[in-house]
Amino acid sequence: MESDLQTTAKDGHPIFAIEFIDQFREVIWEYYHRQGRIQPWRNHPDPYHIFVSEVMLQQTRVPRVIEKYPSFVERFPDFYTLAGSELSAILQEWQGLGYNRRARYLKLSAIKITEEYSGILPSDEAVLVTFPGIGRATAASVVAFAFNKPVIFIETNIRRVFIHFFFPCNVIVRDDEILPLVAKALDPKNPREWYYALMDYGTMLAKSGKNPNRRSRHYTRQSSFFGSDRQVRGEIIRFLLLNQPVPADVVIAHITTDRERAEKIIRGMERDGIITTVRGIMRIT
Repeated sequence: MESDLQTTAKDGHPIFAIEFIDQFREVIWEYYHRQGRIQPWRNHPDPYHIFVSEVMLQQTRVPRVIEKYPSFVERFPDFYTLAGSELSAILQEWQGLGYNRRARYLKLSAIKITEEYSGILPSDEAVLVTFPGIGRATAASVVAFAFNKPVIFIETNIRRVFIHFFFPCNVIVRDDEILPLVAKALDPKNPREWYYALMDYGTMLAKSGKNPNRRSRHYTRQSSFFGSDRQVRGEIIRFLLLNQPVPADVVIAHITTDRERAEKIIRGMERDGIITTVRGIMRIT
């Protein structure tokens, strides 16, 4: 059926015929019902668990999140616990997920939710995007998965599916070309599972060796982790978790880079609010 769907697209332009959309839905649902992924946060689609999982899934592969998520929500089971915990404790559980500033954003968001919203996560996209580290796509995905609301959004796997089916000939595809199709195909009665189905199909496409996202105007290849600033930041966090408080010179001597670069990275971490250095002594904020 997939090949039949693709032949209805002419000259690289998508077909908006309702019968094609219906066939498209059938393909996606059929795959999902046979081979949908099992993920721990799908078993607990309450606002807290979804919020944590969506922040974790930013720029981190699903298998790594599946590995780290259970112990994190066990240690921090709700917004109040997360808000009241030391950043060092949160970072300890966060190790292995990378982009450590997201752990701080989670804590700051939890504080905001407990202090301004009585511990209840807002279901409004416009409110969620005001939270630290929450962009439009993450806000929309939280609303869809936590509250089962029919919002429209694109993430990497959804983008891959729509380019694969609707834009087989286009060299470059923009998100504003895809969004009308996302809206037209959306299941308004069950948006949560529909988006899960799209994401699972997109993951299958990626594993099959096909990557239509390379034809997206928004496609960027993630730089190598080894030797990157991200790797050095991780070394600093791990060292501080084991040794803090500690003289900054000791930290710099420990990490695998030159002093000038190390100092620049440390300044960036201080601006992010992850670490502080007072009178030459460094610690996690």
